[in-house]
Amino acid sequence: MKNNNRLVESTHSSEQVFSGVLLNVNRDYARLPNGELSVREWIRHPGACAVVPLFENGDVMLLKQFRYPVKTMFWEVPAGKIDQGENQDVTAYRELLEETGIKAGLLHYIGHFYPCIGYSNEVIHIYIATDLQLTDLQTDEDEFVEPERISFNEALEMVHSGAINDGKTVTCLLRAEQWIKSQ
Repeated sequence: MKNNNRLVESTHSSEQVFSGVLLNVNRDYARLPNGELSVREWIRHPGACAVVPLFENGDVMLLKQFRYPVKTMFWEVPAGKIDQGENQDVTAYRELLEETGIKAGLLHYIGHFYPCIGYSNEVIHIYIATDLQLTDLQTDEDEFVEPERISFNEALEMVHSGAINDGKTVTCLLRAEQWIKSQ
């Protein structure tokens, strides 16, 4: 593979300009490959895990959830941020249980992706959960979700028709499709 060091930027200076509950915003001055300086504003994110709960018959559990920034209801896979000091596998188990009431017997790590590379360092780790056991929902006080069990093929059709248009969920379902085919 060709050496791309001529494309790499380096941090000249950095300052945190906002500190929130979930996100921190930085303003950096980056040294460009041509030697000039440019401003880079970006969001520091703790990372997240997303889980595709896959039942033995091929169904999946998706969530209907209202997302405030775009004032829209979305179909989503269960997901959530990695708490400070928490192992990502623990996050995946925890989020699945909290949002769906499902305990996973097994988690299968199938990769990761970066959802917003232009302005955030967020990484989302993708899991498939199998050997599932239904229990009660344990959502946070400020979290309102409606779990719904549908066939995996129906979920894929919803991706291709645009009914599922959350990037995280689209990516997770398409990656899960490849994992299922390889089993």
